[in-house]
Amino acid sequence: SAIHQLGQSIQDKNAVVTVDPLPTVLGYSTQLTQLFQNLIGNALKYCNRPRPEVHVSATSAGDHWVFSVRDNGIGIEPQYFERIFQMFKRLHTREQYSGTGIGLALCHKIVARHRGRIWVESQPGLGSNFQFTIPRAEGAIT
Repeated sequence: SAIHQLGQSIQDKNAVVTVDPLPTVLGYSTQLTQLFQNLIGNALKYCNRPRPEVHVSATSAGDHWVFSVRDNGIGIEPQYFERIFQMFKRLHTREQYSGTGIGLALCHKIVARHRGRIWVESQPGLGSNFQFTIPRAEGAIT
C-alpha cells in the first residue's frame, strides 16, 4: 500500500524499490502503512543519485520481527541519529529538502505504539538503514 501511494514519486525519481516477503503482524494497518510510506518517502527524498534504490526486508529475531528500510541516499552523521526522531528537528533547510520535520517523529510514535523500537544505521554518502521492531503475532502466518 505504501509503495502504491508513493508510485508517482518513485516514477518521477526513476527509483528502484524492492521488497522481500514480509511477515504478517498485528497492528494498526493505517499506521503501519504511514510508517513505511514515511521511511520509503524519505529514502527517495534524501537521495542525490540519479537512481535511488530502496530495499525493504524483515528478519525474525526471537519474539519480534526486525524490519529494515535500506537506501543509497545521502546518509546521516552519527551525532544526529537520536535527533532525527524528535518532533520538528530537521538536519537541512527547507530550501535544500522540503518537509516539516515530523515524519520520523511520527515513525517513532507508531513503532512505540506497536511495542517496538526504531533506530538508524548510516554513514554520510553511503545511505541509511532504518530498522524497527514489531512483536511477533501469536498465531499469525509468517
